[in-house]
Amino acid sequence: MLKLEDISVRFGGLAALKGVSLEIGDDEIVGLVGPNGAGKTTLFNTISGLVRPSGGRILFQSRDILSLPLYQRARLGIGRSFQIPQPMHQLTVRENLQVAQRFGAGQRDPEDIERILDLLALSAKAERQAAGELSLSELKALEVGKALATRPKILLLDEVLAGLETSSKRRFMTMLQGLQQRYALTILLIEHDIETIHRLCRRVCVLDFGELIADGEPEAVFRDPRVVSSYTGENHA
Repeated sequence: MLKLEDISVRFGGLAALKGVSLEIGDDEIVGLVGPNGAGKTTLFNTISGLVRPSGGRILFQSRDILSLPLYQRARLGIGRSFQIPQPMHQLTVRENLQVAQRFGAGQRDPEDIERILDLLALSAKAERQAAGELSLSELKALEVGKALATRPKILLLDEVLAGLETSSKRRFMTMLQGLQQRYALTILLIEHDIETIHRLCRRVCVLDFGELIADGEPEAVFRDPRVVSSYTGENHA
């Protein structure tokens, strides 16, 4: 579905991504981990069109999308959330979803909006002002809902569980699994919590200083000395 070929990104003299090659298949839930500053969000920004790489190619469903603007990538089926929820402050929850739908899908579908509200347990809050009247977990759900409203084929989730307490986090994971199955989504998930990765993902990729250093099943990846050293800070001989 999504193929990155030798992607490099530079910000002035800083190499944020260094020749990253990665392929994500249909219906996968893949975890993307690494220490702060490893390049995870930059990778998402590059895929979604917020950042243009200095080298490499991005293929989505075999189509080169490198020259496409953000809205065209969204309409092809690339949806994403942001680490810090970004509701449209003066709009209601429903209106937030409607705007996202018009941007990403290019058309209105009221039935799909109602379905998303129901799946995310936001129906009772649909007419509430998004910025001031939602809890953190509800804001996170709305962030996912806005991405779903664009009718994605792949969903890029940037630390969508960060800041949630344990029971809310587990409910959110169950919800994500249900969404993935209902919509036949591919999900690429930035996450620091190892329990979350083990529960949601059969595959995990690790970035360190802009380089992809591991890619495989969580059990094997988290035993890799390079991953332990970079991601947990432990030293190995």
